Amino acid sequence: MSSYKRIKWFILWTPTLTIALWEYLRHTILLPYVSMELGNWLTPVLVMTVTATLVIKLFRMLEETNESLQQAKSAKAAFMEREQLARELHDGISQSLFLLSVKLDKLEQAKDNEQVMETAQQLRRTVRHVYEDVRQSIASLRSEPSRTDVQWMQAVREMAEELRLGGLDAQLDWRLGDSRLSGKEKVELLAIVREAMLNVQKHAHATQLIVRAVPESESNGADFHCTITDDGIGALPEQLGAKGRYGIRMMRDRAEAMGWQFHVRSRDELTHGTTVEVIKEASNR
Repeated sequence: MSSYKRIKWFILWTPTLTIALWEYLRHTILLPYVSMELGNWLTPVLVMTVTATLVIKLFRMLEETNESLQQAKSAKAAFMEREQLARELHDGISQSLFLLSVKLDKLEQAKDNEQVMETAQQLRRTVRHVYEDVRQSIASLRSEPSRTDVQWMQAVREMAEELRLGGLDAQLDWRLGDSRLSGKEKVELLAIVREAMLNVQKHAHATQLIVRAVPESESNGADFHCTITDDGIGALPEQLGAKGRYGIRMMRDRAEAMGWQFHVRSRDELTHGTTVEVIKEASNR
């Protein structure tokens, strides 16, 4: 039992226990010395005295405990807001800046004016994305944005197209209809898929990436089954859990917060490449 609840119980039971103890002493020890009438007058005086001393102190302790709880709650809320902002920056600005660096590398390797112009247009689009992400992050600091209308599949397709332009064969096998997921589920699944796709571009040295999502009827009883698989160099388990791998931790935290299963299978379980797997069981509806 917490100290807050203990203090509340002490306050509740103190008058009752005081009267019970007084009546016991009065009838077993003090009856020859204290008349019934005097005892009746002393009862409220005794209760008032105890209340004025002990209960007031308990109320003060209760207020201090409540204030400490409120401070802890405020600190936790501030931490959660910072975590949310970190996710927003990571999902939007960080990913866009990485893609921007990929396009700059491509621009340096361009051999003719047509390639230069095409890459320059891609750079402008990415810069506009970064600008919009910055505006969205600033708006998120002021109010909670509505995210249920996110064009999530469009975002996945755009990411796949960006990766193809960077030389990675990104394929989509998406058979999961919009109606199967809530707005919150779309946002979280989109963030996981985008992060997994970007990790392939950053670390895997892969030539092919396959994003696959199937509904209940095609996924052995799960409400949905989503995998992001590449043919890259893979990674050891200790590398996946290493300090600084914020992307892996972010994906896992998002999945666990939604009650989904999350697995990363890599070099120790596959002959090559890495598979990120997200599963929503039918019982988690």
